[in-house]
Amino acid sequence: MEEKKFKVGYTTGVFDMFHIGHLNILKRAKAQCERLIVGVTTDELCISRKHKQPIICEEDRMAIVSAIVYVDEVVKQEDMNKIEAVKRLGVDAVFVGSDWKGTDAWTRYEDEFAAVGCSVVYLDHTDGISSSILRERLNKE
Repeated sequence: MEEKKFKVGYTTGVFDMFHIGHLNILKRAKAQCERLIVGVTTDELCISRKHKQPIICEEDRMAIVSAIVYVDEVVKQEDMNKIEAVKRLGVDAVFVGSDWKGTDAWTRYEDEFAAVGCSVVYLDHTDGISSSILRERLNKE
């Protein structure tokens, strides 16, 4: 078996209306770490940040994500303090979609995480699918 590059990986998301893009990011992240922890954004945080009520409640979203073979542990993401989560969970790699690369926020995260021995790994985004796209399709029906 091929040795994984990282011990503990971490990624987060709302994971509302679970779709192939969600599965792809979890699969790609798990391929690079021995243990994958996934933070599922709480309903409250989603509403405050995105001004959207998730279609699927956080308990159900957590149950769905925890059933995925690539996921070793699911935790609630109750705030945006990613450095605290990295430290608390003992993470050495944070996985995020490539659409975030070069943004001010993620450039800052790269520096903060590096200071505690954690890498940021950008994973290819699955084009043509997102929860927002699915919401638009539903609204057209």
